[in-house]
Amino acid sequence: MLSKILSFGLVGIEGFSVQIETDIIGGLPHFEIVGLGDTAVKESKDRVKSAIRNSGFEYPVKHYTINLAPADIKKEGPLYDLGIAMGILTATEQVRGQKYKDFVFLGELSLDGSIKKVRGVLPILISARNQGFKKVVLPYDNVEEASYITGMEIYAFSKLKGVVEFLNDESLTPVYPIKTKTFEEISKQTSNKLDFENVKGQAVAKRALEIAAAGGHNVLMIGPPGSGKSMLAKCFSGILPDLTFEEALEVTKIHSIAGELDLSKGIITERPFRTPHHTASSVSLTGGGNHSKPGEISLAHNGVLYLDEFPEYSRALIETLRQPLEDGYITVARANQTITYPASFTLVASMNPCPCGNYGAKDRQCTCTPAQIHKYLSKISGPIMDRIDIQVEVDNVTYKELNNAEKEESSAQIKKRVDNARSKQLERFKNSKTFCNAKMSVPQMKKYCVLSQECSNLMEQAFSSLNLSARAHDRILKVARTIADLDGCQDILPQHIAEAISYRGLDRKYWSL
Repeated sequence: MLSKILSFGLVGIEGFSVQIETDIIGGLPHFEIVGLGDTAVKESKDRVKSAIRNSGFEYPVKHYTINLAPADIKKEGPLYDLGIAMGILTATEQVRGQKYKDFVFLGELSLDGSIKKVRGVLPILISARNQGFKKVVLPYDNVEEASYITGMEIYAFSKLKGVVEFLNDESLTPVYPIKTKTFEEISKQTSNKLDFENVKGQAVAKRALEIAAAGGHNVLMIGPPGSGKSMLAKCFSGILPDLTFEEALEVTKIHSIAGELDLSKGIITERPFRTPHHTASSVSLTGGGNHSKPGEISLAHNGVLYLDEFPEYSRALIETLRQPLEDGYITVARANQTITYPASFTLVASMNPCPCGNYGAKDRQCTCTPAQIHKYLSKISGPIMDRIDIQVEVDNVTYKELNNAEKEESSAQIKKRVDNARSKQLERFKNSKTFCNAKMSVPQMKKYCVLSQECSNLMEQAFSSLNLSARAHDRILKVARTIADLDGCQDILPQHIAEAISYRGLDRKYWSL
């Protein structure tokens, strides 16, 4: 008795079709799964056996061979349980007819026959749709996640018995047919975030963060302890532009694979704001491990990676940011596989200027030696600083500023300007995969960052006096383009170039000691 069932697996964020071949012959009782499965796949034989029996079906005592093809790609996780069970039930003719051949089966089985949720459903469904598959059976707990996929017939079940009854009865409709949702239905829900109206003073830092949010630019804040760097960073998430549906799908795919998706919503509606501790390991930041899961920098895709106390992270950990900051993706290479995850995030970092934190402060005395300051700052290398578009100094607020009764500008007011600037960028890059100015390619820069002679002369002076690299030159142009968008200007003006240049001076002030 031989049967073939369709399922899907994952490599990174891309799905691949898996054909589950089941061969049942007489002989001594045996159950073998081949096809490069991990421990979770191997252990499915016990879950499947109990699930079939406890669902009221027969499990003949025979010799079972299950092949997961293609056999040269590693299979991970319990999502093949339902497909293996269907293979046994079709091979033993407990599932009648040929209806099952049209479906892709995904799901983990409990011993009582319940179908449990699995990770990575959204990227699997997108890949299955792109490969021409039209019908999918999956766990009911993954309903919300699957409800945003169009162009497919998706059916959800909570019990193995319900799947078999649906396949055996041509007239029976599924208990849980999934109706497609629109992103707008759920994205309008609000959440509580810190508001800039609660931050007194710090006009320069607020302006820098507004530019960073509008254009997706990396930003570094340097200042003494208690100056408000962390609070500014937390308020930053409240002025980020809304996710587009395309961006939301990309983010949700990654969080689904990592098992961090809120199943009550089924899709990520807000830009991620990830804050790993400085004791985080390299694998937790970049991704990898036994199951090559995405790390913090991938979970921050299309959002923010906030690194507080920047020099407290190990230098090796900080250097891992080089590739994703430049290319927008991270390649995780391990002995048995190489996986590429998206990692296009906005880096927001904050730090003290020295171990005691008071170097350069206008009202405090630094107690550190030059050697201590140099050692502290040397953890942040020149190439990393070169990739940070905006560098801003954040000093302590005065008593007068702190007790000023005048109301500060709210995050909602700032966000309106940010949204307006980002809408210009989305229109500008509508025929490409670019979403913001910070991710412009060289051809796009040549087209959208044309400078007048006056602007060109200003850039030439800055290039020579500040000893800028070619990368720093390009990033100044991108920031200037964002400032022009915030001002509603079609062309980049000299004042836009001047302001963008002003955000590139702190590495000369502190790192030239």
